[in-house]
Amino acid sequence: MELSRIIISEINDQYAIYIREIDGGRTFPILIGENEALVIDRRVQGNIPPRPMTHDLIKSVIQMQDWEAQDIVINNLIDHTYYAVIRLKGPTGELIEMDCRPSDAVALSVHYDPPLPIYIEEFILDQVVGE
Repeated sequence: MELSRIIISEINDQYAIYIREIDGGRTFPILIGENEALVIDRRVQGNIPPRPMTHDLIKSVIQMQDWEAQDIVINNLIDHTYYAVIRLKGPTGELIEMDCRPSDAVALSVHYDPPLPIYIEEFILDQVVGE
């Protein structure tokens, strides 16, 4: 999956990201907060602030600990709320998953070049967009 669109609507205060299959036709929106939408949009547009922002700090902390961000996984959907994890590989090869909001996971993803891969559990795609 990949980030395909960012919707910033100041008229009705709605913000969303669209995630789509790389080799398929399925796509779906995730409603997110204004700050997360603006962070993602700025980074995708290449507008990097002169001072580190929160996701820059998170990336730096991961790297300073000799961890490597592998990917993000949107792994659950409960009562119209998506859940995600960031998977990190440790210096000795161990893999851990850190719980986070999908919007923060995607925001962190776009801070890498190339962006971190995005995976979504199949049952979520089936629920949201069908076959």
